[in-house]
Parts: sequence; C-alpha cells; structure tokens
Amino acid sequence: MGDRAMDIKQIMGLLPHRYPFLLVDRVVDYEEKKWIKAVKNVTMNEPFFQGHFPGEPIMPGVLQIEALAQTGGILAMLEEEAKDKLAFFMTINNAKFRKPVVPGDQLLLHVTITKQARANIIRTHGEASVRGKVVCEADLMFSLVDKKEIQTVK
Repeated sequence: MGDRAMDIKQIMGLLPHRYPFLLVDRVVDYEEKKWIKAVKNVTMNEPFFQGHFPGEPIMPGVLQIEALAQTGGILAMLEEEAKDKLAFFMTINNAKFRKPVVPGDQLLLHVTITKQARANIIRTHGEASVRGKVVCEADLMFSLVDKKEIQTVK
C-alpha cells in the first residue's frame, strides 16, 4: 500500500466501529481536508444477507450509506482538530440508490468534503460504485464531538 493507504488496523484506530458494523475494509488513498477513497468487500458472510433477502441477497441501501458515512468519518478523523474527538453522522440528504449491491461486489467508496462550515461541522458528498458504475450517492454531514462530552449508558 502507498503512504496514504490504510489497512483495517489503522481504520480501527480512527473509528469506534467493530464487527459486524465496521463497513470499511481498506482506505485506498486520501487527501486530507479534501477527499478519500476506500473499499468495502461485500461477501455472502455478511450477517445482514441472512434476512435481506433469503434466496436473493442484496446489501441494504442504509448500509451502503453507513459505509459512506464511515468513510467520511475516517476523513474527518484525519484532521488535526479531530484529536480526542469522534465524528458523528448528523444528516443525510439527496440519497439515491441506482443498482443493487450483491455478494461478490466490491464497493469503491469516494467521499469529498464540500464545505467545512465551522471547525466541528463537515459537509461531504459520497458515492459508492461497483465496477465503475455509481450504485449509491448522498450528501452527508458530520459533527466532531469531544469524547469527554459523550455520555455512555452503563
């Protein structure tokens, strides 16, 4: 991998997500404060295929959006201002689903920062593609929140 690529261990160092909800396998490349490209390998072993749908496995659109959101979260966490923070997914707009995603597909996740409204608010546009065809896209917004401010249920 190149200098700007990341393996799963590096991704897990930036995101709090874990199996079965970590939906980014590898970062291919990125430019801080601008864009990121990552990969999600879709396999029949995914737990959601058990019920979505038996005999006709299709990756749920909301999980495609979640994969884009996690990719955007990685990009947000690369910022110097993100130290001791978590990127929270705030809004989704203009979501479109163009083609089904099935086992064996590899999602290329491309997220671009469209606006950094304030130091802690980041607006992005994400596209997921399979074999060069866009299968899903949306505008996503994130908030960087201090870890100290997050209350957990115990």
